[in-house]
Amino acid sequence: MITVELRKMFRRPRTWATIAVLNALPVLVAVLLVVTDLAPRPGEGPPFLSAVLRNGSLYPLAALAIVLPLFLPIAVAVISGDAVAGEAQAGTLRYLLARPVGRTRLLVAKLVAVLAFVVVTVVVVAAVGYLVGTTLFDAQPIGGTSVSGTSLTSEQITGRTVLAIGYVAVSMLGVAAFGLFFSTMTDSPLAATMGALAVLVTSSLLFTLDAASPIAPYLPTRYWLAFVDLFRDPIQWRDLTRGLALQGVYVGVLLAAAWANFTTKDVTS
Repeated sequence: MITVELRKMFRRPRTWATIAVLNALPVLVAVLLVVTDLAPRPGEGPPFLSAVLRNGSLYPLAALAIVLPLFLPIAVAVISGDAVAGEAQAGTLRYLLARPVGRTRLLVAKLVAVLAFVVVTVVVVAAVGYLVGTTLFDAQPIGGTSVSGTSLTSEQITGRTVLAIGYVAVSMLGVAAFGLFFSTMTDSPLAATMGALAVLVTSSLLFTLDAASPIAPYLPTRYWLAFVDLFRDPIQWRDLTRGLALQGVYVGVLLAAAWANFTTKDVTS
């Protein structure tokens, strides 16, 4: 069942079109930085941008930061919101369950397919960012400079980039959990997607309000950009560990709720 869902996921033109669109924005930004005078010279401007301009091997970090606040969550919400509700809307969910396939097994297969999409998408964005960064900006194969301005070896940059990819993937699992939960509650993929996005937009708006500061540490989008701390010297682990723990709670609670709802609901479509 898992193999079937993975094949369905990665044989759909929509899947690869979504990944291509996500990569288009970081590539466009890199080209604009090179062909225009908008970017500050290396050593000037924000430390993050300055570090990227000095060392193109850090551009995967910039690519992830560009797509993470809006475009990547939208893509994950669309895919996860369609997981179960899409089958219901197409009228195939009832026929899937008529086979000797339990509801738990089907939900796990859908979850694995969504997780695979998240991991593949994040890895592709980082890989394209590396290729674009090392091609258009100065590459330093022997080493590079951290966001803090200190020197990093190539092994350190590679290791921290891998950790950043993993952290972003875990952050997007929270979005996937919201989408899958709403997908089990409705027969409309659009409604499920909008439900997940509404939660994320509300979280982002509340984070900017001083009145919401008491609940800010518990908002699902609070620590999304904390992966930048991996490229400081030394690494600042506080927000990273809090972000992982927070996403773990959201994923656990929402997947349990999705399972409880899906295994007990009356499927008529």
